[in-house]
Amino acid sequence: MKHLFTYFLFFLLLSACQSKKENTKVSGVVFGTTYSVIYESKNDYQKQFDSVFDKINQSMSTYIKDSDISRLNKSASFNVDSHFLKVYRASKRIHKLTDGAFDPTIGIVVNAWDFGPEGSIEELDSMKIDSLMQFVGLDKVRLKNTSIIKPKETYIDFNAIAKGYAVDVIAELLDSNEIENYLVEIGGELRSKGLNVEKESPWTVGVDQPRFDGQQSVLTAIELNNKAMATSGTYRKYKIDADGNRYAHIIDTKSGYPSKTNLLSISVIANDCMTADAYATAFKAMGIDKVKSFLRMHPELQVFLIFENEKNELETLVLNGFPVG
Repeated sequence: MKHLFTYFLFFLLLSACQSKKENTKVSGVVFGTTYSVIYESKNDYQKQFDSVFDKINQSMSTYIKDSDISRLNKSASFNVDSHFLKVYRASKRIHKLTDGAFDPTIGIVVNAWDFGPEGSIEELDSMKIDSLMQFVGLDKVRLKNTSIIKPKETYIDFNAIAKGYAVDVIAELLDSNEIENYLVEIGGELRSKGLNVEKESPWTVGVDQPRFDGQQSVLTAIELNNKAMATSGTYRKYKIDADGNRYAHIIDTKSGYPSKTNLLSISVIANDCMTADAYATAFKAMGIDKVKSFLRMHPELQVFLIFENEKNELETLVLNGFPVG
């Protein structure tokens, strides 16, 4: 009887060990930031991830001189790959829906304000901004077969959407390998599926508290269930002029000037990260009232706003059921 009990106990322990599920975590540096992919599988997909990153970089990185987008920006037309086409079509759609608040051609003005890869224009004034703004507008850019056609001076920059797109491509790669549980993160942009099997719970992610001192702290944690989330803010990347004025890195696509708003952080949840990424940028330029109006017609987007009130105190606003605790 004693031996029978010992065998039974051994069987229970063996079953418990066999049933315990584990995640694999792959992390590194890409697109000038960090990435992390956590997924339920013993297979190592590092090489596949690196291949995806290389292709997207070669397609859309403005920091690579011979990338497709860099070569297009120096000419009036260029034949682009499938990655570029998907991001271009999504950009066109969101540009139209937001009445131009999201516009990847604002990059030439971003560079003039010294927020982009090209460097600044000295003694920037209204005349120079006006001269640059005549080439801004995604409506000036069109697609013919697989060729992008534009005015030669128009500069395209997908940095406000390409990172989210890369998250989606990694997620699709995991889907194609029948991975049911994962969390993909690139520079704070996220997409989840299933559960965190090690904790046997939904994926939990944080929304950072805006801080101008360069430190990082979490304001709130949320469960991200089979969705994607992207965040855009002004508190990490800005310039201060000689008079102490703070300029956000997101440029108003109508005026050509850094956006003036009390919004500090916008987090958007959508079905895919490319969409969430683009809207997070657009909403920063739109301001609170326009965002609230826009979201009444777009219940598929959930949004969490952090802003300064008239007393310079932080306030938050939950829209369309963003899942804060």
